[in-house]
Amino acid sequence: MSAAPAAAADAAPPAKGGKKKLIIIIAAVLLLVLVGGGAAFMLLKKAPAEGDEEADGDQAQTEAREPAPKAKPKHDPKHPPVFVPLDPFTVNLADKETERYAQVGVTLEIEDAKVGEEIKLYMPAIRNNILMVLAHKTSAQLLTREGKDKLAKSILYAAVRPLGYEIDEEEEADSQADADAQEPPKKKKKKKKPVSLPVTAVHFSNFIIQ
Repeated sequence: MSAAPAAAADAAPPAKGGKKKLIIIIAAVLLLVLVGGGAAFMLLKKAPAEGDEEADGDQAQTEAREPAPKAKPKHDPKHPPVFVPLDPFTVNLADKETERYAQVGVTLEIEDAKVGEEIKLYMPAIRNNILMVLAHKTSAQLLTREGKDKLAKSILYAAVRPLGYEIDEEEEADSQADADAQEPPKKKKKKKKPVSLPVTAVHFSNFIIQ
């Protein structure tokens, strides 16, 4: 009878040892599952970010490949402007205190070569008109950028008048008239609709005042 209990006591410890091994195995499996799940979560989180960066990079490359908009040319490339240079002008200016004169080189810009032939026919009248414009200017008026711009406009109008274009220039107040406050201001004329002129611009190739 005493041998049976002793055998049972000897068999009990191996059973406890098996449970411990099972617990260790289960814990190891759970640890692996947790580690694997965390790694998978990190990979899934990183993938969209990399995808966004790649998309941004592709968009930047696409924008870099797109050419910048080109500035539109002032003139039609198929119909470039024509330039008609005139012989230089030498004229005494309207200075009263001292004798001053100007040497001015003028080039007319036109859009049609046929107008150039017409200008050559009326060249004596055109040169006379331009000389009259220059002779009524003072050195002080021509030394400033604004004065040169006004002179170019006056020369343009003077050049087209022999061709049959009558244009009323805007009346400009004289320096003495500005100082005289007693005179009532003149009424301004109504502006007419702009007319398409055969001469589109006036360029100065030489401008010397002595």
